[in-house]
Amino acid sequence: MIVKPRNMPIYIKKLEALLRRLPQDHPKREFISNNLLKRATGYKGEKELDYPLSFLPEDEYMIFHDLRLYDGSHYFQVDSLIVSQHFVLILEAKNIQGTLQFDPDFNQLIRIYGGKEEAFSDPLLQVERQTSQLKKWLKMHKLSQLPIESLVVISTPRTIIQTFSNNPQIRNKVIHCAKLPFKIKSIKESFPNKILNTKKFLQLKIELKENHIPLEIDIFKHMDISESEVQNGIQCINCFAFSMERREANWICSICQHKSKTAHINSLNDYALLFGKEITNQKLREFLNVHSSSVAKKILSSMNLNSTGKNKGKIYYLEINDN
Repeated sequence: MIVKPRNMPIYIKKLEALLRRLPQDHPKREFISNNLLKRATGYKGEKELDYPLSFLPEDEYMIFHDLRLYDGSHYFQVDSLIVSQHFVLILEAKNIQGTLQFDPDFNQLIRIYGGKEEAFSDPLLQVERQTSQLKKWLKMHKLSQLPIESLVVISTPRTIIQTFSNNPQIRNKVIHCAKLPFKIKSIKESFPNKILNTKKFLQLKIELKENHIPLEIDIFKHMDISESEVQNGIQCINCFAFSMERREANWICSICQHKSKTAHINSLNDYALLFGKEITNQKLREFLNVHSSSVAKKILSSMNLNSTGKNKGKIYYLEINDN
């Protein structure tokens, strides 16, 4: 049973919104584009886990994707957490092409691809740290008796996995994605006894859901970019220029004449991603290049948003599009 589904990370959405609104000649566009590509590749790798996990018996396992918890000292995030009454399993997905060589002596991962060698941080160290932090979290919630296992799952089937030695940890903990349901079955056979009764099992489900803490990132600080560097206005979906103007309840592109009644929605989604969900009539006018306060009020009222306050102090709360 999927308790916490996998959604596109908000960080990816923020990067996409930032790229949409930065000028084409901005000096950081390439850096941000590379960052986005890296994050999107990682997310694609995580999604590759979904199909093999769909073979698990729903009545035996609870699945939590992109779970972020606090162990009392540090936050930690798990790509996927598989929970049963017998054990819990941490999954760390890696979407890396080429030949991967695990070096246990220096705790590094070396990727050989296109005739080049590149070093990555050791994912086995990563899951070891996550295991330690989850153990600490379970102890805080009086569930410390539950065994914790971990796997590094290579999501790309053409990736070749190698090791410098016959290290049993690497052979036991690094697998290709297709093997995942069989590996989980094998782990369960190692823990034949139920550690949690049904009541404790359901308690753990509630505790994990309630203690998930989404990551909040100020994308401007993270990318060292000023808010004033982004382009205001409504982007035309036909020619991609920020050239939409309000004319008689429609948005019309001054360049290609494309017409839309709802072009403001995507732009306000960008606003929520970049500046936060709170918006006022004045802020909307500044961001959408709308000159009339009454027109801005009609736009906000048409969206049926939650709000607080009155008159000029009224604050509206935008929703971020999940698509």
